[in-house]
Amino acid sequence: MKKILMGVVALIFAGVLTGCTPLTQYTVSEQEVNDYLQKHNNYQKQIGIPGVVDANIVLTQLQSQIGRTEPGKVTLTGNAKVDISSILGPQTAELQLTLKAQPVYDREKGAIFLKELELVDYKVQPEKIDTVVKALIPYLNQSLKAYFDLQPVFVLNTQDSKVQELARKFAKGLEVKPGQLVIPLTD
Repeated sequence: MKKILMGVVALIFAGVLTGCTPLTQYTVSEQEVNDYLQKHNNYQKQIGIPGVVDANIVLTQLQSQIGRTEPGKVTLTGNAKVDISSILGPQTAELQLTLKAQPVYDREKGAIFLKELELVDYKVQPEKIDTVVKALIPYLNQSLKAYFDLQPVFVLNTQDSKVQELARKFAKGLEVKPGQLVIPLTD
């Protein structure tokens, strides 16, 4: 009972802090997601078919577009440096990737994850090794999906932000709006 009372008091206090407007949601902007991705992305994997084609892939410059290209979805774009070893010898490529996913809020972790991630488009430079890269795409797609199932794209900071701490405690899902992820709060 004491915890519930303290939670209500905290919500009222948060309402006072936000100009007497009750705190009914917490909004995470596209820029906040992009900043988080820049600081916390560490995707580097070895993928491929052993003995035929192997690739070391490092993903960089991730950027999100929230609810803009498809309602309810997040589109990620990024670059990947690919070092390939194949029967054709060593090669290096740069990929521009476009990924699409469903954002999901995990209340227990206070984090937003991308589920059902899918690699929807890519461009490769130099184009002459597109055939080799094409053989790697299903492995890359599966690897990225597994990575983002476990790696959040944003985590509420409950240490430095009382509002984010309240959002974590009282969150009841996630809504996708153009340019932002909205975490509605329970009453």
